[in-house]
Formats: sequence, structure tokens, C-alpha cells
Amino acid sequence: MIDLDLRPVQKGDRRETIFETLDDTDAGESVSLVTDRDVEVLLHQYQIKRNHHLQWESEQQGDELETRVTKGEPFDENELIEFDVRDMPPQRRHEVLTDTFDRLAPGEGFVFVNDHDPKPLYHELRSTRGDILDWEYASRDSQEWRVEVVKTEEAEPTADDVVASFDVREIPKQERHPTLHHRYGNIADGETMELIAPHEPRPLHREFRQRYGESFSWDVVEDEPGRCRVRITKGATGEESEASDLPASTGDSPEVTEELDVRDLPPAKRHEQIFDAYADLGAGEGFVLVNDHDPKPLYHQFDAEAGDAFYWEYRQQDPGEFRVLIGKKADAESTPSEGPNAPF
Repeated sequence: MIDLDLRPVQKGDRRETIFETLDDTDAGESVSLVTDRDVEVLLHQYQIKRNHHLQWESEQQGDELETRVTKGEPFDENELIEFDVRDMPPQRRHEVLTDTFDRLAPGEGFVFVNDHDPKPLYHELRSTRGDILDWEYASRDSQEWRVEVVKTEEAEPTADDVVASFDVREIPKQERHPTLHHRYGNIADGETMELIAPHEPRPLHREFRQRYGESFSWDVVEDEPGRCRVRITKGATGEESEASDLPASTGDSPEVTEELDVRDLPPAKRHEQIFDAYADLGAGEGFVLVNDHDPKPLYHQFDAEAGDAFYWEYRQQDPGEFRVLIGKKADAESTPSEGPNAPF
């Protein structure tokens, strides 16, 4: 077995180092990769680019992650390699999949497996890379969507400071706003999303204000007849967030019954988990919600629907990790409710 310690290697050079090592490895031989972070994405990309089977397993020991990789036989010439992203945090999926697509040569492709319809990714790739991909659904099961993606030609370069871009003129009207909200929910604080529209999309701007308050910037960088370009930057969290301006709940804190971490859930599924958890609470009970951004819009939904019956208390406000105690006050009336419509 070949031992390769990647910890001294710069992050930007690790991909090339892994590829060169595996290229020099014969079928049936193994390589032990020692790193301080997960390398599964690079291994998937190796399979796609080199058209070669790999098998691997990882073991974490403190800060050290050892991944043992065994090289198999080549794939069939016309076989597309599978890339299952369902275990990946939603915030990383678009970044990883677009990066994998960009590394393809014309004629190369892969099959990716997702837990929901990845149509927003299709719109993003078409908007930013142009008509250079074939996209075909292989299956559409509730928890297993399989899509075959093939690059047909090289793309034009995109702006480095924009992580997602959409030409909404290419997106069916009924899919525009859901697509943009979905993608915005998966970018990190400080990152920018760009959209191109036939005119300034003021209704969308109003929706953003209603859902996200003042936690984003909206900059019109180009405005010509038939073409308006807007850059939306997700605001910083923590001290710059308006979360601390929300009125604090009064009365005794509810008894915490569970911690509900929704960071790894797709945005479309978070509301179901949150409001199911709230509906199951008894008077005087609560749960700690863990989210990757300030759930301030959720507060306003509860305030509108539950009034004085709900309890809200920030426990932590850090970039990427917000903790909020949400509960029912001890003197709340126990009335059945379907819960408010979530802003996620």
C-alpha cells in the first residue's frame, strides 16, 4: 500500500497530487491518503475524469482522517459514472456539482443522484454556461432523483466574485421565484448571486424584503432596455444582523425537549420539520432550533400566527450557526393548529 500524507500539501495542489498518485497506481493496488479534511469529492471527480472504478473507506482519528482507496478496473467506454450527493450538506451541492461540471471536457459527463428535483441547478448552468449541456432525467423517485449530465462544448468564463448566476429570461415564469429563493438559501453569508432580467424585478425585491428583512444587499449593476443585471449579496450574520432587534419573549423559559438541527436539510424541507416540532410541543415545552442563518423571517411568521403563545430566545448568533429556543409558553392555550407557512 502506498502512504500519502496530504496535510503538508497546499489545498489547491491536493487534487493534482491525488490524481498523479492514482494514475501511477495499478488496478488492485491501494493508496492510504492522510488528510485533515474529507477528500470524497476529489475521488468522485477522479472516477469521472479518468473513467476508473475506485473503492474507498475513511476512518477519523482525532484531527487525522485516513482514507484507504483501492483502484479498480476501467468503466465501460460509454458508461456515465455515478456521483451521489445526498449525504452532502445542501449548501455544498451546487458548488461541488458546478465545479465538477466545469472540469469536464466536451463529451464527458456523469450521473448525479439527489434527494429532490435539482432543476435550480439546471437553470443555473444554462444561465451561466450557456447551451452547452445535455440534461436528462433517468429517474424521479421521491428520495432518489437521477440526472445524466453531459458537457457538449466549452463554456465562456464567468465572474469570479459571483457564486451563482441566472438569466431569468430563460426560466419558465412559474419557476423563477422558487428557483432564486432556493439558490439564495444555499449561498453563504457574504456571497453574491447575480440575475439578469428584462427589467428590474421589483416584485422579487419585495419578496426578499419580506422574507429576509435587511440581511441582504440589492445592487442594480446594469439597466438597459430589455436587460437589467442585479447582484444580490447575502448579508453578514452576527453583530450586523438585525436579530438582536427582535423583542425578547417574556416569562419563564420553556423546558427544552430536543435540539432540531436543520442545516443539512434542503430548504424546502425545513419548514415541515420546524412546524411539526412546534405542533408536537405541550404548554411550557420548547426545542432549540439550529440553523445556518438568522431565522428572523420565521419569527415574524410565528408572531403573525401564534401571537403571544410562542416563545423565542436567541441562544447563539454566529456565522453559520444560529441557535434559537422556540417553544409554547406555559399559559398558552392548547389549540390545534396547522402552523404558519414557513419562509424557508
